[in-house]
Amino acid sequence: MTLESEDTLDMNTDFSLLERIDDPAVLRQLERAKLPVVADQLRAFLLESVSKTGGHLSSNLGTVELAIALHYVFHTPYDRLVWDVGHQSYPHKILTGRRAGMSKLRQHGGVSGFPRRSESEYDTFGTAHSSTSISAALGMACASRNKGENKGPSRRRHVAVIGDGAMTAGMAFEAMNNAGVTPDIDLLVVLNDNDMSISPPVGALNKYLARVLSGRQVSTVRDMARSVLSKVPPVYELARRLEEHAKGMVVPATMFEEFGFTYFGPIDGHDLDALVPTLQNLREMHGPVFLHVITRKGQGYKLAEADPILYHGPGKFDPEEGIKKSTAATKPTYTQVFGDWLCDMAALDDRLVGITPAMREGSGMVEFERRFPTRYFDVGIAEQHAVTFAAGLACEGAKPVLAIYSTFLQRGYDQLIHDVALQNLPVVFALDRAGLVGADGATHAGAYDHAYLRCIPNMVVLAPSDENECRQMLYTAYRHDGPSAVRYPRGSGVGVEVLKDLTELPFGKAELRRKGKRIAFLAFGSMVHPALAAAEALDATVANMRWVKPIDAAMIEELARTHDAFVTVEEHAIPGGAGSACLEAMAALGLARPVLQLGLPDKFIDHGDPALLLRLEGLDAAGIERSVRARFGELLATEGSPRLVASR
Repeated sequence: MTLESEDTLDMNTDFSLLERIDDPAVLRQLERAKLPVVADQLRAFLLESVSKTGGHLSSNLGTVELAIALHYVFHTPYDRLVWDVGHQSYPHKILTGRRAGMSKLRQHGGVSGFPRRSESEYDTFGTAHSSTSISAALGMACASRNKGENKGPSRRRHVAVIGDGAMTAGMAFEAMNNAGVTPDIDLLVVLNDNDMSISPPVGALNKYLARVLSGRQVSTVRDMARSVLSKVPPVYELARRLEEHAKGMVVPATMFEEFGFTYFGPIDGHDLDALVPTLQNLREMHGPVFLHVITRKGQGYKLAEADPILYHGPGKFDPEEGIKKSTAATKPTYTQVFGDWLCDMAALDDRLVGITPAMREGSGMVEFERRFPTRYFDVGIAEQHAVTFAAGLACEGAKPVLAIYSTFLQRGYDQLIHDVALQNLPVVFALDRAGLVGADGATHAGAYDHAYLRCIPNMVVLAPSDENECRQMLYTAYRHDGPSAVRYPRGSGVGVEVLKDLTELPFGKAELRRKGKRIAFLAFGSMVHPALAAAEALDATVANMRWVKPIDAAMIEELARTHDAFVTVEEHAIPGGAGSACLEAMAALGLARPVLQLGLPDKFIDHGDPALLLRLEGLDAAGIERSVRARFGELLATEGSPRLVASR
């Protein structure tokens, strides 16, 4: 199946050949003529499987032939293969013994949606945040060289497969810059370019050139010429430029060769007759090599080819009918609340600009781009640049709103401190996916932002308890003359009405939501409503703390006068989190009260249904009540007035 193919998938495909392949060694025993059959069966199985579980579909349909060719040519797992990122690694997983496990893809206890070292020896490096593959593969190549594994017929090869989106990140170019001057390594970088239009150069001519240019005879002649001509620098430089310009007439080689890589391509990534012999030739080459492969998102499934964004990460659906938009009324997601606020705020203030690091759909900015195209900036997968870019805009009087997942802001931490907070610039960080994120698992969990944000001078941090509070907090943060962050969870909230009016919340002030006795909950964000439910059974007080920083010390001091114990609860790692901020405030006030800190434990939490994961960690209402009774059971059984607060 090639890029020009009009074929689509047969949902009644026979999987008999695919079912024999539980190990790439079995794949390598097949005649090459059988590989297109494997590709057809693998693509049909992938569609059937993902339609039942949900997961990343379009990009994985585009890497079927590439995964087959790589495992057919290279001796995995001895040869190291690094996928960047998991959005394109499902065919790899299926070919490496996890076909049966795909029925529990991204479910608790099931196969991860990303490469994972603990899951399989074929997953040589865990990749979920993009643009890391070249760095990791280069490190592996250097380690192999130092162990003497880079010589002889059994030398170890190293392959990084990186998408064109991931190539926009500076880290990828930093790695290439390093690799190009690293001696005695065997490193192949495969660029999976699935965003380029299908143009005439992707055809017979380029297939022939890639095969010929990668052949041993041409490579040997080129190496000999370099060796001889390097002794006559002016002639060598002339020859080098002639070679570059000659190749440049048919391939975009110059940039990659300037990094020290030998470039081949582009070739059709769905044509096994082009992929396999080219990879076989490249396998015999030494040094850093770059192969440019053109693929199509959604390849072979017409609906996904027509709308690869819709089929990027679908839930369950019927492949025969495709994804149907639900007509049932649903609660708005926090992402939708943000997107609506962004458009409303932009209509009120023409200084507002919106920024995303390649997450337009995920961050809810589609409508904003449509309505305010000149004030919308997608900077690519470049979080460091995104933060400093926002700082530059703020310096000139703009009001930047950077929509970014909590887990991805970690990648721009130095810029957050040095370029934004140190200069006290009014940048709003809209942190989506705060807390547990479900199917994407530990790599995407927003479990650390309380800790890494509240320690930064000038930064303020807000955590909404519901959808309307999220809208008002975004407005409050926007009105603040300094850096601010509003962190909100994935998915829908509790279903409260979202008011159209915008109201600025009192700075640094919590809200008392329930009056009880003996025990006071200091609840943050998504944990306010579970705490309220637990408090009903315990007859406890609940404060919606609202602000992670500054913490409302006055509220804590007031509650300490009338309560015997505190419970802090947050959907965030306990170490360094909002509960720790409460303890620091108590220490500063000289308050002596027992405190139970509830939150995410000091471990990485696996993928699975968010409600299930919260229940397993004791962060649903029942779990919170159990923890409080276990810690303060004796106190709850005792009648009487609270003890006096300790003096300072």
